[in-house]
Amino acid sequence: MISLRTIAGRVECETEIKRSRFVAVVDRAATEGEARAVIETARKADPAAGHHCSAFIVDASFTDPRIERSNDDGEPGGTAGMPMLEVLRGHHLTNVVAVVSRYFGGTKLGTGGLARAYSGAVVEALSHATFLTRERREIMTLELDHAEVGRVESELRGHGVLVVGTSYAARAVLTVAVADADSTAALVASLTAGRVVPVRSGLMYAEVPE
Repeated sequence: MISLRTIAGRVECETEIKRSRFVAVVDRAATEGEARAVIETARKADPAAGHHCSAFIVDASFTDPRIERSNDDGEPGGTAGMPMLEVLRGHHLTNVVAVVSRYFGGTKLGTGGLARAYSGAVVEALSHATFLTRERREIMTLELDHAEVGRVESELRGHGVLVVGTSYAARAVLTVAVADADSTAALVASLTAGRVVPVRSGLMYAEVPE
């Protein structure tokens, strides 16, 4: 199965084709609402642009269905939003939104030219992006004595375990996200002489730099 990816943060670039300017923004969005907010912000930022075409893919949870949307925003049908969406799909991206604002330069590009221009603008923006791989991981919590939490955390990180958080009360609680719960439990047992048994508490997507 192909791993899904996302981007580390917003990227933006501008291209020009036959005097038409294409301003592309690609940003993170975890929900459809967040994606539409990015689109609206781009629309308000470039009110003089004739079109604000968009595409987004969000996959917010393990239970909700994947959502894909595209919008030609007045351009001929299929010449903007769908080519942009195909670029996002081709990069195996999720939880991203792309908006391309076009300033007409006086020369018509034709349907094929528009499709190449809009998709090309997204490709160019993504060439400046930092990509992260989204990995399905199991969440585990460990209760530890305060005196040993630093050592155990350091050892876990050294074995590639993602430490999500640490809290301190009567005992320290370490929350980690792991690819293999059984091997992590065995590692914790060896680090604590069997005194600590991790508790499985759910699933999450971890974003790992490529």
